[in-house]
Amino acid sequence: FMDVFTVLSAYFSLKVIYARRKHSVSPPATTGPPEFERVFRAQANCSEYFPLFVFSLWLAGVFFSQALAVMFGLLYLYGRYLYFHGYVESAQGRLEPLYFSAKMQWMLIALAGLGVVCTMTQAYLGLDLLHSFSHVLGLTEHT
Repeated sequence: FMDVFTVLSAYFSLKVIYARRKHSVSPPATTGPPEFERVFRAQANCSEYFPLFVFSLWLAGVFFSQALAVMFGLLYLYGRYLYFHGYVESAQGRLEPLYFSAKMQWMLIALAGLGVVCTMTQAYLGLDLLHSFSHVLGLTEHT
């Protein structure tokens, strides 16, 4: 899974390098034609959120469900891919994918938070909230 994340990060970075060459914007400059600035900002924005994504993905997978973490994680990365390309086309083009990827990120945060709370209540209070939730939802038989 992290391979997808790494490849996507490298892809965004290469797009900035190509945009620098195409628009003659030498490092360390971060300003230039709007076409370059959109590519640069799209890559920077994605990079800024990747630490939060990785942390919440890891917590959700460890404390809640690896399958759900992977599902929402892949959807988040897909949303970021669409965001990047939408932003490269126009500032307005980034909005719909941004909202989608933000929803996926919030799902990972919610799963991580719920998983941590359930783990702590089981460890310190002896309450298995995940099992109780599963039973209430009809996902498990009563034991």
